[in-house]
Amino acid sequence: MKEKRLLILSDGKPGHVNQSIAFAKHLGYDFDLSPVSFKFRGAKALSYLLDWLGFYSASLFSTETLQDDYTAVVSAGSGTYYANRTLAKHVARKSVAIMLPKGYRLDFDLIIAQQHDDPPSLANVVNIPINLTYVEPQGIVVPQTGEKYIALIIGGDSQHSKMNVDQLREQITKIFDLFPEHKVWMTTSRRTPETVEKMLREFNYDRAVFYSREPINPIPDYLQHSEYVFLTADSSSMISEAVSFGQSCIEVLPLSGNLPVKSKFNQFLKVLSEKQCLHVFTHQVGCASMKIDLTEVFHGVQL
Repeated sequence: MKEKRLLILSDGKPGHVNQSIAFAKHLGYDFDLSPVSFKFRGAKALSYLLDWLGFYSASLFSTETLQDDYTAVVSAGSGTYYANRTLAKHVARKSVAIMLPKGYRLDFDLIIAQQHDDPPSLANVVNIPINLTYVEPQGIVVPQTGEKYIALIIGGDSQHSKMNVDQLREQITKIFDLFPEHKVWMTTSRRTPETVEKMLREFNYDRAVFYSREPINPIPDYLQHSEYVFLTADSSSMISEAVSFGQSCIEVLPLSGNLPVKSKFNQFLKVLSEKQCLHVFTHQVGCASMKIDLTEVFHGVQL
């Protein structure tokens, strides 16, 4: 139905686009996906000023719109928010920002913001403790009757930490020692360094997905069927998926870098640990299996 169709703006970053798509799926809306980018150097800086002045011009950005009667324009990421507000005035009834649009006016019709960004208490702001996510198993793995499984989900270097191959090898060796009777599934990500992939091949798995050679996503299936899931502490998106779906106990593998205690990522982990949604692996496992139910967030959302 046209009245339930969203225009999602993409800045090309999967972590941003996937959150916008998750928003549409939670609401059960169809959507069109359109890339967006600023046209010239300095356009982004200018967009902050123009937004505060209440002036919206399509001359600052490039995009492709497919129709002119969307329910809302939805986007995540600073490269999309000005275009979101501009297009909403022409092709949609409302504007929706995923993540807190820092630097821009906060008078979007709806903002879905993570708690670790410390969003203000406004009527149009909905706070969630994790990234917006929607997990859908694809049947990539099928467990064998009578077998027990654990899963390793390996990310890569991030803006807040670097992977240490020796430390990760030690952690994985300990995990294998703790679960000698379990079958082990493993997957890397698009960010996993080649040196880490090489080390991971030292171990034997029941199913291993090396993203560099097999670009598929088995994570939803791993979450659905594993007793324990171990994730490297580099991606809030991966962790958000893990604590919002399935019944697995979630273990987060610390990386080499020591983040400031008050860093956003550490605060993110701290909140989820306190909710018993995850346990930080210290060569022993916990039993943190509580899940964040994002469907509750959308019960009162109206577009």
